[in-house]
Amino acid sequence: MEPKVQAAHDARNLLLNEYHGILSTHSDDVPGYPFGSVMPYCLDKQGNPIILISDLAQHTKNIEANPKVSLIITQSGVDDIHKAGRLTWIGDAEKVEADSDDAKEIEQRYYAFFPPAANYHKTHGFDFYRIHLKRARFIGGFGKIFWVKNELMTRENPFYGSAENGMVKHMNEDHVDAMVKYCKAADIEIPEGVEPKMAGVDATGMHLLLNDKLVRIPFPVEVEEPMAVRKTLVEMAKVA
Repeated sequence: MEPKVQAAHDARNLLLNEYHGILSTHSDDVPGYPFGSVMPYCLDKQGNPIILISDLAQHTKNIEANPKVSLIITQSGVDDIHKAGRLTWIGDAEKVEADSDDAKEIEQRYYAFFPPAANYHKTHGFDFYRIHLKRARFIGGFGKIFWVKNELMTRENPFYGSAENGMVKHMNEDHVDAMVKYCKAADIEIPEGVEPKMAGVDATGMHLLLNDKLVRIPFPVEVEEPMAVRKTLVEMAKVA
């Protein structure tokens, strides 16, 4: 695979395998200085990060004054941070209006990934923002440094919305045993007394929730149709 294409592939995998990063905004109170915040995220239909932030938070005030932000995501579970992958997603933060076409889908997906957020969202002034990609910088280790083309970085989720919600509901209601098998096959430890729950599905894998911990399990092949997902999940359960 050509190095830049491989870098894009690795950058996307990093984005999908991690669930939080450092959001940097332009400080409104200390002009000229960046302001960093730890930020959970999931992806929207086009593959842009979605964040949920309070209208009282400093980073929200900064975004209102200047929507140009960056989100840096680093590879977890690596002993030497210099050898870890890291992605800097530079873009424009845009508030998702409650009456927009995809507001409900964004809300459902985010809460599937981060269930506790549904509770504090009801009691505080929180809003969803998406970060539209301007440029992406990926470092895959020492000397492996690339600007990734936008068209290689973002990818539409073919199941986003009702198809994904239906698959998630079906798996959580009827196939917990299969998800246990997927975790064991992937050497993912399930805490005692915890049942895996599916959080999301895309063309290259699925996200499962183990209590508050998100894990990703890749598919052996890419899938583009719901029936292909079903076939793949059945085959994965058989060989687990």
